[in-house]
Amino acid sequence: MARTQLFSRPPDEEELRILIVDDETHIVNFLRTGLKYEGFSVATAHDAKSALQEVDTFRPHLVILDLMLPGMSGLELAERLLADPELAIIMLTAKDQPTDRVHGLNAGADDYVVKPFDFDELVARVRAVTRRRLPAHSEVVRVGSISLDQARREVTHEGNGIELTLKEYELLRLFLLHPKRVLPRQLILDRIWGYDFYGSANNVEVYVGYLRRKLDDNDHRLIETIRGVGYRLNV
Repeated sequence: MARTQLFSRPPDEEELRILIVDDETHIVNFLRTGLKYEGFSVATAHDAKSALQEVDTFRPHLVILDLMLPGMSGLELAERLLADPELAIIMLTAKDQPTDRVHGLNAGADDYVVKPFDFDELVARVRAVTRRRLPAHSEVVRVGSISLDQARREVTHEGNGIELTLKEYELLRLFLLHPKRVLPRQLILDRIWGYDFYGSANNVEVYVGYLRRKLDDNDHRLIETIRGVGYRLNV
């Protein structure tokens, strides 16, 4: 059975692990759902004590850390976490004062994101920090005969380059991050067109059709339609 592999990593190594530390439940739930569908392994904590416990058991590669936490502050927690030089940190906070950014970065954070934030921007920052701090976690995803370079936005199938539009690329990437998994149409619509998209759900069917043609999937075996539910990438 084929499986998603990040280039240059041992085949049995886990995906990039991210720990979210924030005391706002709706933020935690939103980030956990979104980051999981981006292909990351995710754990969460609501305060410094539980965060330290998760660090010991989950062993994250990167921590998304809210500056304002109950009890021990995010800055104090960051100082403790950075005893591990391999751990990357992105500070997440509602404050937008230059001094807060300076404090966060001086504490050793790799980046700083201000609430409210754009989810795609946060993911881009996660990937940028990953490239800089964790080069073993490359941006190339290979599943079966398909290779997708997230840094260059290049796709090959059976060794041949494929030209994709932005939406086609994002749709294929979503499938590659979840091979053999049935993806409901609504989930695809939310992830590719956004949670606040009010257009037609037929967009999913149309773009799946575009992808099938470019991947020579004339018999729909590669991207299978699961009637009444959604689609599955078979590799």
